[in-house]
Amino acid sequence: MYTLIKGAEVYSPEPLGKQDVLLAGSKIAAVGEGIEPPPASAGKTNVVDAKGKMLVPGLIDSHVHIIGGGGEGGPHTRTPELQLSEAVKAGITTVVGVIGTDGMTRSMPELVVKARALETEGISCYCHVGNYHIPVRTVTGKIEDDMMLIDKIIGVGEVAVSDHRSSQPTTEELAKVASQARIGGMLSGKAGIVNVHIGESGSRLDPLLQVVNTTDIPITSFCPTHVNRTEKLFEAGIEFAKRGGIIDFTTSTIPQFLEEGEVKAAAAVRRALAAGVPDDRLTMTSDGQGSLPEFNEKGELTGLTVADVGSLHRALKEAVCLEKVRPEQALKTVTRNPAEMLKLTDKGRVEAGCDADVLLLNDEWETDSLWAGGRCLMKEGEVLVKGTFE
Repeated sequence: MYTLIKGAEVYSPEPLGKQDVLLAGSKIAAVGEGIEPPPASAGKTNVVDAKGKMLVPGLIDSHVHIIGGGGEGGPHTRTPELQLSEAVKAGITTVVGVIGTDGMTRSMPELVVKARALETEGISCYCHVGNYHIPVRTVTGKIEDDMMLIDKIIGVGEVAVSDHRSSQPTTEELAKVASQARIGGMLSGKAGIVNVHIGESGSRLDPLLQVVNTTDIPITSFCPTHVNRTEKLFEAGIEFAKRGGIIDFTTSTIPQFLEEGEVKAAAAVRRALAAGVPDDRLTMTSDGQGSLPEFNEKGELTGLTVADVGSLHRALKEAVCLEKVRPEQALKTVTRNPAEMLKLTDKGRVEAGCDADVLLLNDEWETDSLWAGGRCLMKEGEVLVKGTFE
């Protein structure tokens, strides 16, 4: 019932120094110095010596194609679904599932059921309703009803703009979707954000800014992702964030993207901070299990790679160790910031009362051990719990 982690260097994500952390059931019971096992827990407390290690909140990946993605090159290019152990090895304790281009054979019922499956297997999982295209395909017939009646649905997305694969939505159509998501969020107590795929066309973030400039929809209703895919898009993202918006950098990449000017996610975090973007307006996500397609100048598919949830942890390590971003600022992008954006109030922090989602890292920022909901899923680099069919 109890786990007492002793002597770790704790980041909440703010640095707290050397502390002990007591997990009781699915919650963090206490954080402090000299914590002892509860008197009534004789023989029921697992004591972990964490000296020389760092303890941080479990990572939150808020953009994962948990039922697979792809399909741009035909049925054989549909990518596989996420397996539990892939998230665990990456230090991820919470994911948000999305559907991408293929809203035909990838359905919302399938997404919701996969979210429930991952949660049963060991990690927290939520999802957004819809896919690249507008009108949004819902479960009940209305975005607001989906958010009110289906616990796992917390927002809308990923809706695509500035991309040849989008439905080319008008400003009015985008505004209506954002309004429905916002109202659904208000009534259900959920985030109600619209996760927006930003493609490589010259309009960049303009479709979102047109909604913000011509309606009462606040800029925080949108979370644009892939903002680091081109240099000009990155620069537009900096201005978007300075206006009060949140921007998301994608950690999965391929050599062609980098050769064509993509800004690596870790470098994007450093550069955004240096440009004066507040550190609470930046997030990183993996786009895990999505396709990373290569297109020629005619828009024809020439290659495809599967995005990797493990890239999230690698980008975090790179931000700290190579880009020299302060640890607490790098950690915010994958812990507290997404938790606050998504209104996951018990996640993203190492505090008493929060969910017992914690991660032990060694001095090289590699994953050592992981607890999700107080359950140890990885110990000293070994995955202890795998998915049902792994």
